Amino acid sequence: MTHHRIRKFNTKDTYPEQNLDNDLCQAVVTRGRRTVWMRGQCPQNLDDAKNIDSHDPAEQTHKVMQNIRQLIEEAGGNMAHLVKVVVYITDVRHREAVYRTMGEYIKGVHPVSTGLVVQALARPDWLVEIDATAVIPDEE
Repeated sequence: MTHHRIRKFNTKDTYPEQNLDNDLCQAVVTRGRRTVWMRGQCPQNLDDAKNIDSHDPAEQTHKVMQNIRQLIEEAGGNMAHLVKVVVYITDVRHREAVYRTMGEYIKGVHPVSTGLVVQALARPDWLVEIDATAVIPDEE
């Protein structure tokens, strides 16, 4: 395995009252020289910075995670190299939709994760922003 993931868990066990299925862990030990520090990714296109035409938290999260995947791939890696995400949402009621959608992209990856509910993001239409870090190993 690329990185050593300590104390893996799934949110369906940690938060049984919520409909979540995210593979996470408590800590990640990385080996590699290429660290990809991404700015907070929002529901907009990477090429033209236009917002997607949706106020649905799941659809916005799909776009955010697609951006994260694209940036990691452009750096020469893949989603298995994702080690940390910080999730910002503007309404706690969006938590399940955001995390359920994010879980589709991190299945089997087990990054560390922090989640915050904030008053607002940089644009009023944004419901979610995710800050991500990946470490691409030397051998890849």
